[in-house]
This record gives sequence, structure tokens and C-alpha cells, in this order.
Amino acid sequence: MKNLLRALINQGIEALRANGTLPADTLTPDFVVERPKTREHGDFATNAAMLLAKAARSNPRAVAQALVDALPKSDDVTGVDIAGPGFINFRLAASAYQREAAFVLKEGADYGHNLSGNGRTVGVEYVSANPTGPLHVGHGRAAAIGDCLARLLDANGWNAKREFYYNDAGVQIENLALSTQARAKGLKPDDAGWPEAGYRGDYIQDVADAYLAGAKVELEGHTVVGERDPDNLDGIRRFAVAYLRNEQNQDLAAFGVDFDIYFLESSLYKDGKVEETVAQLNAAGHTYEEGGALWLRSTDFGDDKDRVMRKSDGTYTYFLPDVAYHLSKWQRGYERAITELGADHHGSLARVRAGLQALDVGIPKGWPEYVLHQMVTVMRGGEEVKLSKRAGSYLTLRDLIDEAGRDATRWFLIARKPDSQLTFDIDLARQQSNDNPVFYVQYAHARVCSLLRQAQEKGLSFSQGDAAALATLGDDASLWLMVEMSRFPEVVEAAGIALEPHLIAQYLRELAHAFHTWYHGTQVLVADDAERNAKLTLACAARQVLANGLKLLGVSAPEKM
Repeated sequence: MKNLLRALINQGIEALRANGTLPADTLTPDFVVERPKTREHGDFATNAAMLLAKAARSNPRAVAQALVDALPKSDDVTGVDIAGPGFINFRLAASAYQREAAFVLKEGADYGHNLSGNGRTVGVEYVSANPTGPLHVGHGRAAAIGDCLARLLDANGWNAKREFYYNDAGVQIENLALSTQARAKGLKPDDAGWPEAGYRGDYIQDVADAYLAGAKVELEGHTVVGERDPDNLDGIRRFAVAYLRNEQNQDLAAFGVDFDIYFLESSLYKDGKVEETVAQLNAAGHTYEEGGALWLRSTDFGDDKDRVMRKSDGTYTYFLPDVAYHLSKWQRGYERAITELGADHHGSLARVRAGLQALDVGIPKGWPEYVLHQMVTVMRGGEEVKLSKRAGSYLTLRDLIDEAGRDATRWFLIARKPDSQLTFDIDLARQQSNDNPVFYVQYAHARVCSLLRQAQEKGLSFSQGDAAALATLGDDASLWLMVEMSRFPEVVEAAGIALEPHLIAQYLRELAHAFHTWYHGTQVLVADDAERNAKLTLACAARQVLANGLKLLGVSAPEKM
């Protein structure tokens, strides 16, 4: 719909150049075509005249009038008026929306997609949990947001690569190995000799039991076997990491989340990438030694203070492998890199970007992009749910999926802007009522499927591709439903640009509301073939948009409920 108006406005601007209202060398400004907040101001509005006023050496309203006069005639536009300082408002004919509804059926699963990314590669990193225990609810929010971001970017023409970064090196892995060893030797968290920073959850006993039983873990084409020896700390470490990585992968599979690339932090050391990064930073002249430590002059690149890269004992800080890892993304051809993280990681963003800039290898400022999420409060029966017996200190993602189901869990974790606090009400997520947003949207899709089944059972004919039939639907409820459907491509584009998948969830609730209102206000399976065909065609178009939107959220579109 916007493209239709944009083409008319461009033709109008060309006419103003031709008649001398605008100098012949006037460039077409980057004007917007947007929907007003209320339809009382029309269907769409543009600021084109205000952007042209300087070139025309005239006031914006006068330019707006000249542009309106120069617009080519279109059967799709029923009215044009000027508002405020020079906005031009458009009112569209029912035929424009009817044609768009027909286009939905023609495009099918591709409706709403665009090619703005031009097939360029974007890496989307998310979850990236330490392999030290089951995934918690915060990881679940990261998984939902990251997965939906990748789906959105694909829908906007990007080639999204989904990536999981495993922090499988460092102090936390050592604590995991020591905790598993203690359990293997019969110790419990409150016993003397338990590691001071050991993990206390019951899952550690599961790992230890599997190790002592000589269990096999299949992981990415490799087999890791429990060596049964409680004194073999290296063997325990390898097995525990593989066991918990496999557990996390199973949790993510249950959540409908998959990855193209699993990147191990340990590989950065094994392949010499950390040392190479240090050498490049030294060669670029942005490091110095002080107090026996190696520092990066990160303040030269916008950080609030310089950062230690290598401590005086020769070990590296967490900051350095993060820089090496993101450098690898650049070297792997990612034109964009998006990292989804919990808000508690905010402090690391500036230093990583500073390190990448200091490499002097052409990485743009502001690369990578970050999407930060706030944590989740889970409620049941009006009380906060905090603990999981198996994890020991937090509620796991698997717990939440088991209680609320995958669809509701994904929806609720994605339904608000990532940087806002989120309360997950398990009782609401399990309700089969209109108060439950995911049920409300899915029920709209299932209702259309039910209509089609009823029509078939009654032997009523129906031709879904009969776009001409839509021209007979000019009532307010039908047109409102068509207007809501026509918004979908704009919402997909806006959500992709802003990296805000919750906009899709908000839109689907509004579309479902328009559908349910239409459904309750009309009899669909009428005796008249033409009328019935028109209404079923409209219902099928709505079903297609609902299905396309739900797919972007990784939520199913059920045919029965």
C-alpha cells in the first residue's frame, strides 16, 4: 500500500520539476509515507511537501497544494487533503484493500516478506549460555528474542546465520569439573570438602552418575565417554561440558530453537586466535604495559576507561577473547553482527567495540549491534516462582515449557520490548480464553480452518483464488479486516529495522481482534454461492497473514483448538 502512494508522490514531484515549481536539479527527498495514529486523518500521510519547501523557496502548505494538484489520478485514491504545517493525507478506496487481500492469497507464505537485505549476511548470536547447568528462564527469553530476530531478518531479505557461543573455558568450567568430581566422590553441597564456588543443583549428581556409569554423550559428530575415574579431573571436565551442552541443546530443541554455528571459546585459544588478536592490537599501537599487565587504550575509542587484556599473572581477561570472537565474525564475512544479551552484560559492550576499532581492520563503528533484554519474573497463583529443585537456585526453561507449553512460553517471552521488565503469568499462559493473547490469536486461525471443514462437510463449494469475489465486500467490518491485513508487510519491515520482534506479537493481537469482530458480525456459510465465496476468501486471507505472523514468532498455527 505504501509503495502505491510512494509511486504517485514520486510522479507528482517529477511534475513539479517539469512545471518549474521545483528547480530541475532538485533531488527527491527521503520522505515518509505512514499511517496516521487515527483513521480520521486518512489512511496514509506524507511529509514530502515539508521536505521540498526549501528547494521550492515557498512555505510547506503552498508546496503541499502544488504537489496535490500535480498528483496523477488513481482509482485507488478517493481523497487527498492537507493538514497542519504541510502534511498530505490520503484516503484510499475499498478496491485498494480488496486487491491487497487478494494479493495475500497470491503470495501465500511469502506475504509480508521483502528483499531489503539483498541477501547480505548477518550473524545473530543469542543464548550463548555457559555449559555449566540447565538453561534458566532468562536464557529462554534470549532464545525467543534471538530466534525471532533471525526469522525477522530472513523475512526482510537478509541471510541470517544463527550462532551460539559456548564459554567453555575459564573459572566457571573449573568449578563445574570440581563440583562433578565432588559428587562422584560422594560429597554433597553441605559436606566438608565441597568446593567453595561449587554448583549445588541436583543436576550435578546426574552428571556425576552418568560419568561413573561410563555413559556416552553424542555431540556434533563426536562421542564423549565417562571414564569412571573420580580422580581424573580432565576427563570429568570434558564429560561434564559435553553432557550439559547436550542437555542445553535438548532444551533448545524442545523450544523450537536451532543454530547454524556452535562456536567454542576454547577454540580461540586452541587455534591461536587470542594471541593473534593481541599481536594485531600491539601492531596497531593501541596497547601499553603497566604494573606487569598489558592494557588497551580503549578510551581512545569511546570507552570510559582503559582495559586490562592480559593480567600480570599472564592470564587473559574475559574482554580479550570476546574481541577475538567478534573479530572472527568479521573475518567470516558478516556484514552485520547482532548479539542478544541480558542487560547485566551492558558494561561489556563499549569495551568490545573499542577493541574491534583498535584493531584497525575496517570494522565499522557501532559493530556489533546489541539487543539487550531484562530478566523475567515468573508468577503462579499470584506468587513469584523462583526455584527449581533440579537446578538448585533458578527456574529452568524446561520447567516453564512443561508447565505452560512451548507456544505460550515463546509468545510470552517475546511479547514485550526486550529492554522492558517482563512478568510471565503461568496461570494466564495456560488459560484457554480470550484473556490469553496466544490463545486469542491461534483461535482466530483455527476458526477459519473450522469454517472450511464445515463448508466441506456440508458440500458447499468454495474457490479460494476467486479474488474478484472480494470486490463485493464493502462493509465496515470486512474493510477493517482488510486494512489490518494490509499492515503486515509494514510491521515486518519496521520490526526488522528496529530489531523488535514484539511488534509482530502486538500486530497479531490487533489482527485477531479485527477477525473475531468480523466473524461475530457476519454469517459466513450462507446459501448464496457468491456471498459465501467472498467471505471464505476473506477468511482465508486472514488465516494466511495470521499463519505468516505466527511463524515469525516460532508459534504454531493450529487447525483445531
